[in-house]
Amino acid sequence: MSKILITGGTGLVGTRLTQMLLDQNHEVVILSRNPRNKNEFKWDFSKSYVDKKAFENTDYIIHLAGAGIADERWTAERKKIIIDSRVKTANLLFKTIKENNIQIKGFISASGIGYYGAVTTTTIFKETDTVGNDFLGEVCQKWEDAAHQFENLNVPVTILRTGIVLSKKGGALEKMRLPIISPLGSGKQYLPWIHTDDLCEMYIQAIKGNLKGIYNAVAPEHHTSITFSKALAKSIRRPYAGIHVPSFLLKLLFGALSVILLEGSKISAKKIEKNGYSFRFKTLKKALNNL
Repeated sequence: MSKILITGGTGLVGTRLTQMLLDQNHEVVILSRNPRNKNEFKWDFSKSYVDKKAFENTDYIIHLAGAGIADERWTAERKKIIIDSRVKTANLLFKTIKENNIQIKGFISASGIGYYGAVTTTTIFKETDTVGNDFLGEVCQKWEDAAHQFENLNVPVTILRTGIVLSKKGGALEKMRLPIISPLGSGKQYLPWIHTDDLCEMYIQAIKGNLKGIYNAVAPEHHTSITFSKALAKSIRRPYAGIHVPSFLLKLLFGALSVILLEGSKISAKKIEKNGYSFRFKTLKKALNNL
């Protein structure tokens, strides 16, 4: 079994991933700003500090750290935090690995489907498509560049461009469970999604050596805001309102951040399937019924 170091290990994905890794008898340690458990070690990228004990006998690093994209309005300060919390943390890991000649078998990083930009088009985006010309594209490009530097140390790199993560606790799904379910804006924008267990299993597959390179981490079934809302309403037995939440209202409430609610295109899952990954939750109906 392997020893895995996780950043962002106490977050939505990290918590579930840690449990799944432990269930498979892997050893997991977590880098945290406020360590509370014996398997947690302190780090603070703003002070370029990390407890080197966390790296002892580490086989793989899974980099999930990053301030929530949708947690706050996108002020200039917030944008800097979003980028720095992803890039500077990766840079600190790289610096520590390089300066201490630590040998690891792989570096596995989160990224986002925002790489392709917040746009609604007829394009089904594949991993080979170009980066989007907006803030989300900038974030993901810098995020991935920070991961790719590990290749300079001959460390294999895996990047998972992740869609909306559906989970039992917290995350997007919890915010969607309103008394009345309504589409947002035009309702025609796509919501690429993935069940948290499928996402975590992809990270585990990367550890097993089955996934190297860049992959879209989204379920193969495409849904618009309208079809997603209808499926959710039916699943949780709440009324569906055909009256859409107006775009102007979302822009007023969330500012520039509203683009992630109002825009979205189809994202292809074909590459990861061709590389042998078999989804447990291929359909939204199955995912929602499970959650």
